[in-house]
Amino acid sequence: MTKYNWGMIGTGWIAHEMADALNSVNGEIYAVADVNEAALQAFSKEKNIQRTFSNPDDLLKDPNVDIVYIATPHNFHYGYIIKALQADKHVFAEKAITVNSQQLNHVKQLADEKGLIVTEGLTLLHMPLYKKVKQLINSGKLGDINLVQVNFGSLKDYDAKNRFFNKDLAGGALLDIGGYATAFARSFLKSQPVNVLTTVKYFETGVDEQSGILLKNLDDQLAVMALSMRAKQPKRGVISGTKGYIEISNYPRATKASITYTEDAHTETHEVLTAGDESLALRYEVQDMQRYIEQGHDDGEFALSVDIMDILTNVRNQWGMKYPFDRTDI
Repeated sequence: MTKYNWGMIGTGWIAHEMADALNSVNGEIYAVADVNEAALQAFSKEKNIQRTFSNPDDLLKDPNVDIVYIATPHNFHYGYIIKALQADKHVFAEKAITVNSQQLNHVKQLADEKGLIVTEGLTLLHMPLYKKVKQLINSGKLGDINLVQVNFGSLKDYDAKNRFFNKDLAGGALLDIGGYATAFARSFLKSQPVNVLTTVKYFETGVDEQSGILLKNLDDQLAVMALSMRAKQPKRGVISGTKGYIEISNYPRATKASITYTEDAHTETHEVLTAGDESLALRYEVQDMQRYIEQGHDDGEFALSVDIMDILTNVRNQWGMKYPFDRTDI
C-alpha cells in the first residue's frame, strides 16, 4: 500500500477519533494544525504526530503533506479546501463539506482541473453494510422502491453560545446532522429530487432547530425527513418497496439491516443483513480515501455529495436562512 502523509486541521472530538483511525490504518500521522497552541500540543503528544503548525496555512504549504483532513467548524471548510487544492493536496473534509452548493461546485471544478480527490466525511457512505443493501435492492427482491423515511433527532444542551446554535459558525440541524439524513434519502432514490417541500422551527439564535423535509423525484419516489437538535430520536431509516422494506437503525454507522418481505397482507418473512463494525467507521473512511486516490471515487460518491448539498441549499433558500459569511457569487 502506498504511504500517504496526512495533515490534520482541527483538534476537536471528531479529530481525536480520526487520529486514532489514521494511526490504526497507517501507523502514523505526519502533521496537525490548530490555532489553539495548548490544544495543538496536547493533541500531537497524545496522538504521536510528527509535526505541528499553529497556522493551518503553513501546514498547507508543507510539500510532504499528501492529504489534508479538515475538522474545523463548517464555515471554515471551503476556505481550507480551496487552499489545499491550490497547494495540490487531496482533501478529506468533515460534513458538511461546504455551506452551500456554489462553494461545492467551485471545489469540484478546481479538484477536477487539478486531478485531485475530495471526499466528504459522511460515515454512511463508507460503511460496508450499504453495499449489501444496494445489492439486495438491485436484485429486485423488494420490488420498486417508492418511499424512503429517515430521521435524525439530537438533544443538544440549551446553550445559545454552543457552536451547534451559533449562526456565525454555520450552526443548526440542517448542516450538522441533516447531511446524514439527506445522504441516506438520496442514496436510495433513483434520481435527484425535483420537488422539495419544507418547514422549519428556529432556535433563538436564528439557526434551524427542527425541520421537516419532503422530497420527490421524476420517478415519483418520495423521501420524508425529520431533523431536530432539541428532540432525541432513534437514528432510523426505512426503504420501502412494493415487495418489502428495509429498516436500518443507527444508519450513520450501520452494521445491520432488517428486511421484511410482504407477500400478501398477512404474511411477512424476516431477514437480517450484517456487515462491518461500528467501531471501525472512520477506519473505513481512511481506507476508502486512500483507495480513491489510487482508483477514483466509487459509484460517483463525490457526485452524491454534490446532490446532497444541492438539496440542503434548496431547503435553506426556501427558509430564507442565511449565514453572515454566505457567498453565492463564487
